[in-house]
Amino acid sequence: MAKEKLQPVLTKGSEGLSPPQRQALAEIWRILPEARLVGGVVRDLMVGRTVADVDLATPEPPEQVQEKLEAAGIKVVPTGLSHGTVTAVIGAAPYEITTLRRDTETDGRHAIVCWTQDWREDALRRDFTINAMSRDKEGQLHDYFGGQADLLAGHVRFVGQAGLRIEEDALRILRFFRFQARYGQGQPDPDAVKAIADRVRLLARLSVERIWSELQRLLSGPAPAGQLALMAELGVLGALFPQGVTLERFSALMDLMPPADAVLRLAALVQGDVTTLARGLKFSRADEFSLKALTEQPVPAPDMDDAALRCLLSDTPAAILIGRTWLAQADFKRDKPQSDAEKAQFEGVRHRLATMDAPVFPLAGRDLLAAGLPPGPEVGRILAHIRQWWQQGGCVASRQACLAYAGLVS
Repeated sequence: MAKEKLQPVLTKGSEGLSPPQRQALAEIWRILPEARLVGGVVRDLMVGRTVADVDLATPEPPEQVQEKLEAAGIKVVPTGLSHGTVTAVIGAAPYEITTLRRDTETDGRHAIVCWTQDWREDALRRDFTINAMSRDKEGQLHDYFGGQADLLAGHVRFVGQAGLRIEEDALRILRFFRFQARYGQGQPDPDAVKAIADRVRLLARLSVERIWSELQRLLSGPAPAGQLALMAELGVLGALFPQGVTLERFSALMDLMPPADAVLRLAALVQGDVTTLARGLKFSRADEFSLKALTEQPVPAPDMDDAALRCLLSDTPAAILIGRTWLAQADFKRDKPQSDAEKAQFEGVRHRLATMDAPVFPLAGRDLLAAGLPPGPEVGRILAHIRQWWQQGGCVASRQACLAYAGLVS
């Protein structure tokens, strides 16, 4: 185990906190003076990043925390009382406050916890040293396992024995790669790599919802290509995607600096039946639609004129068409080096799709009925025929022009 830092040290400062966050923390610390910042907010403050979420820990039991906050007029949501967590809502922003805990039982997925007043004991149950630090209201850092030095060195290291931490919760395998992508520098920790390789089988214990939630963060985060290559080497990708992956295509996409869209990036990575994959990972309907649609045809080409693009937009959302161009460009890049002019062409078609209004077919079945057609299946057939003509003309014909084409107006 790394040598403890028993004496707290000053962190970089509070530059990453917004004025509302500082005001909210001052109020929380007035009510709960022993509380400390924990987790990502501590890391962000140390490296000077803007803080998104603010989490705290406290030695006081959750019921007492809730009672004190409510007595001060603060709205409290009991988001996880069984795990010691309540959420204070201040200025419409959430501030999670969790009672110090220690694990009494773990099974690789869930933990049974009890409360403690020992900060080091609570830090011991966390995954990585850079996540085990806390910062008190005086701005002092409490670092029991060398997290500050690891953060500065870009060293993502498990607290204590890597294998034990993974056996407590197998999701830590995936979290390792996410944190390595964001904070790691140089070669990954050898103890962590060996522990992961020896325990890939434990991923089967996890719910697919937890797996996809963590994969989304990795895929949409910085520099995932190198981590996916390491995951493939250690057998992690094979366990998650037995149907196979295309790392070369994924790397080609990432070289283009695409949007931080996890579904788009997944579409570049996976092989096989994406609908089965999406349902296996219990995607939302929107994400399932996106993944399937991204892998379909047609793909907008840089040399298409506006009429052709309008035709595509009449059937498919712009976001999907733009995503298809990213995948097409990645495939193009795999085949041969891409010139600046070719890159500009892909950027151009994406800009045109993003700024072009999606055309709306001006007729509906009721319009044909109002024009005198009798109800029945013939209405649908004629409507489809008119729509095809409207698309072939660049989706610019008006309602009257469409009716005239069908001979329904003079």
